[in-house]
Amino acid sequence: MKKPSTEWNIYRTRFLVKAKQLTQPMSFIDPLGREHSGEAGDYLVEWSDGSRRVAPRQIFEDVYVVMDSAEQSWAPADREVSMRRRVASRTQATA
Repeated sequence: MKKPSTEWNIYRTRFLVKAKQLTQPMSFIDPLGREHSGEAGDYLVEWSDGSRRVAPRQIFEDVYVVMDSAEQSWAPADREVSMRRRVASRTQATA
């Protein structure tokens, strides 16, 4: 068994999630039978697999940083930049 390190480690979140801040108390039971509840100010978080949970405000705001709104799609912009790079590299190769 490994001894716990006393040195600091660096962590980051790995997943993008959709979330909205609750304006009133909320409570629900997920498909696995687990109860989730939160107060106004907490966040309802939806994962990529469609599962949802409630995260306390302080924890959520410490872990996640807001990107753009969910309606804005940033993937096409990435593809456009990638395509421009390919066209430029082909142009240079044929010149």
